[in-house]
Order: sequence, then structure tokens, then C-alpha cells
Amino acid sequence: MKPSIPKGTRDFTPMEMARRNYIFDTIRQVFRLFGYHQIETPSMENLSTLMGKYGEEGDKLLFKIQNSGDFLSGITDEELLGRNHLKLASKFCEKGLRYDLTVPFARFVVMHREELQFPFKRYQIQPVWRADRPQKGRYREFYQCDADVVGSDSLLNEVELIQMVDMVFSRFGIRVAIKMNNRKILTGLAEVIGQSEHITDITVAIDKLDKIGFDGVNAELLSKGLPQEAVDTLQPIIKLTGSNECKLSVIENVLAGSEIGLKGVSESRFILDSIGKCSLKNRFELDLTLARGLSYYTGAIFEVKALDVEMGSISGGGRYDNLTGIFDMPGVSGVGISFGADRIYDVLNQLQLYPDSMTSSTTVLLMNLGEREAAFCLGLLSELRSAGISSELYPDAVKMKKQMSYANACGVRFVVIVGSDELASGKVTLKDMNNGEQKVLTPEELISAIR
Repeated sequence: MKPSIPKGTRDFTPMEMARRNYIFDTIRQVFRLFGYHQIETPSMENLSTLMGKYGEEGDKLLFKIQNSGDFLSGITDEELLGRNHLKLASKFCEKGLRYDLTVPFARFVVMHREELQFPFKRYQIQPVWRADRPQKGRYREFYQCDADVVGSDSLLNEVELIQMVDMVFSRFGIRVAIKMNNRKILTGLAEVIGQSEHITDITVAIDKLDKIGFDGVNAELLSKGLPQEAVDTLQPIIKLTGSNECKLSVIENVLAGSEIGLKGVSESRFILDSIGKCSLKNRFELDLTLARGLSYYTGAIFEVKALDVEMGSISGGGRYDNLTGIFDMPGVSGVGISFGADRIYDVLNQLQLYPDSMTSSTTVLLMNLGEREAAFCLGLLSELRSAGISSELYPDAVKMKKQMSYANACGVRFVVIVGSDELASGKVTLKDMNNGEQKVLTPEELISAIR
């Protein structure tokens, strides 16, 4: 049987891993630059931790883990014959793979509250899993790179996260549009059109605008029970264009009768004014169609789109006031951002933006020309590695052409040749694989020449 891997997952070659590590390292450097601290959480969580935190659609995408042992114990024949998969799964699945890093982080904060200093700034780079339909840019297993602040209500945290996003994509060389909205504005809209009970339906539908278009959004809203009048009232808001201040002024007038809606306008204006003082390198805009379907957002929400590649969101996040309250720790507000490492990987591939310096993990390859020559090279190898220069000795004394081909294929920058002449003189030949230049050097001169 020919081996395969599950749909929506991928293998990564050494070259691909070098590129992925470039992404992780770049993001990690920015996180640390802004004072964030790294944590990790288990790949699996109790289902009681995960269920009900992502809305009805999110719950459907949770990968559930079957209990070990006799997982059917405690289930009656009637229940089995009833084939109610949700009810059955709740009985023989107690754990699930994490859907994102935010809910596990909230659980972490509650469990470790006595050890943490608030406000607590954490970052986390780990894989997550979603039982989604695989397609371009959408996988069932993928990495997230999250940064969150909990224990502070200050909107300066939102401003800082936007600066981090801008810096990360500037370092990658990816031109992006950073979009912002506020869930309070969306709640206010539902309120002023008399459809507060449909706030989840409205946000879920609007969040699909890029995928299904205006007509699709309208059809979904009507199917959820919104009257035609309410749907018509939303149209000019969804289609609103102009400057950020223009959009804010229009929506402020629309939301004049909604206290929570005006609060969202006020928060958005503060963030926009503050960002104006920060000299961002990328476009930052208020987008009133941005909804982000996850139900735990309560304030500012963010999404990042690449400008030069057709791709979904490559980063997103927002403010959540109630998440830790689900775990009996009320009153702790948080705000965070998540980078989709796998989508960033695809964007960098399409735009060919990887630096040449990360194509190889080996800087120097020592040729193996025989037993005596290899023995001499072992001493050189130790000195090179002690100097922090990644080096390797070709293990077999085969033809030099084969060893050179290996160096080329692995992207090695320098080759060191030690033959009978070099052994006699106590020197080595250093070849630069980029330009073909060769130098005869003493072992002491070798390290300086490579540097």
C-alpha cells in the first residue's frame, strides 16, 4: 500500500523547514522586542475547555479524541442505534485537539493566576487543528504565532499590537493592509435596526463577505430570519467607503441612539489617532465589513491581508473581555493577535521574498580525500564549530565531483580541501562556491577568511 498523509496536512523538506524557521524566528524576534514572554500549552485540551468558546460553527470544526480503552462503556444499545453523533461523541470523547491558542491561553491564565504578574504579555508559537475542508491557504493542521496581553483595559495595547503587525510584515517585505473594526460597532448596528437577538447571525454573515459577496450575505441574513427592511438598512453601512475619519463620522451618526455602538466609535477613534503618531509602513484602515466570526471578541478586531497575493487573512485578532470569565475568573480583559505562519509561508513563496542567507544550515563542507586527510580535517572541524561556524565533513572518501555536487545541492557557501599537498604544507585550500575563488591558508587564517 502506498503511504499517504491525511488531507490538509503536509510534510516539510529541510529547505522548507529553513524557510519556516525564518518565519518563526522573525516573528519571535519582534515579540521579544515588545516585551512578550513565551509559554507552551498541551496539544490536546479537555473538551469542556474547548466546547462553546468558538460559536456553533467553531464547535463543529473541533477534532475530538476518542477515549482510550473501552470507549463504548456507559453507552446503551439504544444510544448506539440512535446514531446521534454529537451525543455519542460527548460520551466517548473527553479530549480534543486545540482549535486555536487563545482559549488554551485563557485556561493557562486561570490555572496559573497566582504565579503571573499582570498585565501579562505572552507569546506562543505552536500548531493548531481544525476539521475544515482543505483548500488553497486553508489546512487542517497549521501553526499559529500568537501574542496576547491580559489584565489591562488600556487601548494602548491595541496600538502596540498594530505596531507589531506592521513591523513583522515590514521585516518580511510583504505589503499588507491592516484592517480594523469594533464588535461594539457591530452590536450597535444590530441594536439600531432592532435585531439585537441576531447579532451572531449578522457578524457570521458579514464575516463571509469576501467569500460569498453582498448578495450571498443578504441571502444568509434573510435565511436567519432578519426582515428585508433590516437587511436593506445594513447595505449602505457594509458598502461604506472613504477615509477612516469619514467612515467614523458616518457610523457615529447612524449609531447616535446606541450607547454601546458609540463606545465602539470612541475606541476606534482613539486607536486611529494614536496610530497616526506611529509612522506605520503599511496601510491601516477602518473596515466596517470586518466581523471576525469568533464569538469571544468584544472590542477592537483586526485582520491583515497581503496586497500582492490572492490569499485569505494572514493575521488577525482582537479584544476579548469575557474569555477568562468562562473559567470562573471574571474581570480580566485581554487583547491579542495571531499570525498565520502557513499562509505567510505561502505568500513568501509566491513573492520569492526569502533571503539567500537562510538557504543552508551548513556554511563549510570539508572534503574527504582519504583516511589521513579526514583525520586532519577532524581537528579543523572542531575549531570551526567552536568558532560558531556551521561545518561538516563529508563522511565517505568518494570522488571529489560527487562531494562538490553535494555541496552545491545543499547550498554550502565554502568548501575546504585537504589533499596530499595540503597535508605536506600544513595548509588548506578554501573555495568560495559563490564565485569559484580559491585561497591557500593556514588553519589559523581559515576562520578569519570565512568570517
